[in-house]
Amino acid sequence: MGVQIGFVGTRFSGTDGVSLESAKWAQVLWDHRHVSHWYSGLSDRDPAISMVVPHAYFGHPDIEWINRRAFGIRTRTPDVTQRIYALADYLKGTLYEFTRRFDIDLLIVQNALCIPMNIPLGVALTSFIAETGFPTIAHHHDFYWERDRFSVSAVTDLLSMAFPPALPQIQSVTINSFAQEDLAHRRGVSSILVPNVLDFETEPSEIDDYAKGFRADIGLADDDILFLQPTRVVPRKGIEHAISLVASLNDDRCKLVISHASGDEGNEYLAMLNDMAEHQGVDLILCDKIVDDKRCTNEDGKQVYTLADAYSQADFITYPSLYEGFGNALLEAFYFRKPVLVNRYSIYVADIEPKGAKVIAMDGYLTREVVAKVRRIIDDPIYREEMVDFNYEIGKAFFSYSVLRRKLRALVTNFTGQDNL
Repeated sequence: MGVQIGFVGTRFSGTDGVSLESAKWAQVLWDHRHVSHWYSGLSDRDPAISMVVPHAYFGHPDIEWINRRAFGIRTRTPDVTQRIYALADYLKGTLYEFTRRFDIDLLIVQNALCIPMNIPLGVALTSFIAETGFPTIAHHHDFYWERDRFSVSAVTDLLSMAFPPALPQIQSVTINSFAQEDLAHRRGVSSILVPNVLDFETEPSEIDDYAKGFRADIGLADDDILFLQPTRVVPRKGIEHAISLVASLNDDRCKLVISHASGDEGNEYLAMLNDMAEHQGVDLILCDKIVDDKRCTNEDGKQVYTLADAYSQADFITYPSLYEGFGNALLEAFYFRKPVLVNRYSIYVADIEPKGAKVIAMDGYLTREVVAKVRRIIDDPIYREEMVDFNYEIGKAFFSYSVLRRKLRALVTNFTGQDNL
């Protein structure tokens, strides 16, 4: 018999990693008739099974007001404390309503109890779980101690209490081995490691005429070489290395296309990238206005493509991140059988590289050897095909839905006692 699952997060909308990964969990749970419901501040899920509370969104003006006074300084004023607790109390009430409205049996908190993008929500969740003993799985994608911008704080007391809380009703899930070790070391909390996954058991859809329109709609010619940077525009993505790579190839056919938006951490980085691309003579194309999670037509009357459409039309994937919690874009490159450049970020070195994946790897900076390897990938289709087929099999073995299903079975059964996943 299926149970009613309540997903809780600040945002379930768009193509960020938390939104995408939570949808995969819901799909695997639904395959076994566990019904998912969604609580967040911003949502693109079905309204009939969702509860949207604007103050749960990290971008709400009241939450941004708190964040500006909580980080980068050491002390806070009484009105900041008062507003945090007032909003936490309000949000706690909405969590009670959410669990009653949908008769929730089990909560799955997505990243709201590890990174303090919304401090009142973390405090509210902690209080709610402590008061009710509600069975909860806390899926931790990012911890605050992994981000420099949270290193100086006026809310260390609240971070210790709620990000994450050490409550016996919570089963913690981490997405990489470093996070698992850090959580145990800093909080004395054990966790189950569940890597990010893709449905490698199901091959990508055939490329149709709709997807083929992507290249023309972003202004590419048939013989252009599309380098896709499938990430948000934030500094830790290291997109300057992708620009340098395309510049080093010295081939007018090479175009760098960024699929996601800027703005989550300001637009200064994007301005720098535009200046850099112009200076180095690189065609940098931003297409976040026509890439979303569903095909449709935008308000300008232009076709909107999925990220899968963008991947299908790419010739090469750039992923020179300085840091990643896991690396969804890397799995996507494997899934869509695209060659990929990776900056050997720590999680890749610890959890993915040992599986044997074949990528073009750089160690913090581009070398002539790296550029030469990329050029060979472009010019040698047989070599390219062998590489991407091998990586697809790696994904199927270690990062597929069957892996997620095994992990979720243990987590859910710990609460329900029913082996029905």
